[in-house]
Amino acid sequence: MDDTRCEQPDASLWLVVRDSWPKILAISALILTPCFWHHEIVADDLGSHLYNAWLVQLIRHGEAPGLWIAPLDTNVLFDLLLSEMGSLFGLHAGEKIAVSIAVLIFFWGIFALVAAAARRPPWFLTPVIALVTYGWTFHLGFFNYYLSLGLSFFSLAILWRGAGWERWGAVAIVPLVFLAHPLGLVWLLSAGVFVLVHEKTKRRGHILLFVLAAVAIGLLHFFLFHHYQVSAAAKPFYSFNGADQLVLFGERYRFVARALGIFTVLALAVDIVGRRHDRRAWRNYALPLQLYLLTEVAVALLPEAVAFPPPIAAAALLTERLTSVSAAVGCCVLGVMRPSKWHLAVSASIAAVFFSFLYQDTWVVDKMESQIVRLVSALPPDQRVMATILPPRGSRVWIQHIIDRACIGRCFSYGNYEPGSALFRVRASPGNPYVLGDYDLAVDTEQGGYIVQARDLPVYQIYQCSASGTDLCLRSLEVGEENDRLGEHPSR
Repeated sequence: MDDTRCEQPDASLWLVVRDSWPKILAISALILTPCFWHHEIVADDLGSHLYNAWLVQLIRHGEAPGLWIAPLDTNVLFDLLLSEMGSLFGLHAGEKIAVSIAVLIFFWGIFALVAAAARRPPWFLTPVIALVTYGWTFHLGFFNYYLSLGLSFFSLAILWRGAGWERWGAVAIVPLVFLAHPLGLVWLLSAGVFVLVHEKTKRRGHILLFVLAAVAIGLLHFFLFHHYQVSAAAKPFYSFNGADQLVLFGERYRFVARALGIFTVLALAVDIVGRRHDRRAWRNYALPLQLYLLTEVAVALLPEAVAFPPPIAAAALLTERLTSVSAAVGCCVLGVMRPSKWHLAVSASIAAVFFSFLYQDTWVVDKMESQIVRLVSALPPDQRVMATILPPRGSRVWIQHIIDRACIGRCFSYGNYEPGSALFRVRASPGNPYVLGDYDLAVDTEQGGYIVQARDLPVYQIYQCSASGTDLCLRSLEVGEENDRLGEHPSR
């Protein structure tokens, strides 16, 4: 690859789109492949999002008395998109369209951010960006947060390199970032302020700016740990470096994450040694590297979960969520390198292994959901159904919410957590016949420790009924028994 292209001046995002639209369309089509390679998209919380979009339809038609829709101004953009696409094209097709839109926003958002950092389109890093796009955050199904981050990456990229009126585009995106999820806005404002101040500060003030930013994160740590009930991450902070986003359905994904880590270190080392006398190269690395290190400081100091006063459920898995940002900013650091053909070849090989693993594991989960559809289809209409479906040992991806999607149009997912969490649109009045309105009780059904009450009957349980954990059965429950009394989870 011609190294002279690395040193070209900034190119407008709009000019890149105009000049490269065939390439953009081809890459977009390839990036969307995992959204269509099975009947269902395997991303745990997505099933709950779609199920609640169906409940919204029932509520609006007066077919679910006891459920109601709360007006929200955040944590709702993906749900609104899903509902709109579902109304226009049907829920199944609407889900595919809504997720595809989110994936493209996230992927090209990182691409734009890396382009802003590197001052050129990072075509050679597209396999790495694809890996991050289908990482842990995607497969947990946190799509409001996922969409918020993708939009924030676009906004920060425009803010970073935009000129004049272009920066108003960054401002226009901000309300959408907040509508999607508040954490995306927190990241955008923090990173935006740092980038703008860094660009206006002389080089000798950069270290002081970095220290002040790290101190600010420390003060936030102090505030949260002294004013709220919090819990720290169980693993050491260095386990969450961005590559952890690739550790999904089992231990074999750790080899992929390590391979990406080795590639990153080797590629950076080769580039730094090769340009050790180039002062401009060091200047280009400075800001992306500081952003990455500050993100890791946040990973180390901020809590894993924060419990807010009831009835709002705790904000959980913050450490893992934040590593999506680590991975994106890590791509910015890689983007500063001089592109080489071996970068593309090695990263594409790593991506090929990752996506082959992903196809195999999501195929298994897709077939498990098909089993649930067959089981609940044999029930009389509109029955209450609970489920305890645990992932195999070593998996960081939950699969519990395949029951929610399977129930659409067939049954009611009695243990769905969204109404009781007070974090989503659908809310439940006490005594409604469709869902447990208490968040803690809903969690108990997922974990298998819920004690069936007389008011629940009739109610059914989907449970894992073989040593493999992939065979599912259905039975009716009785008063006083634990809902997952017969479940087999040998791998746990």
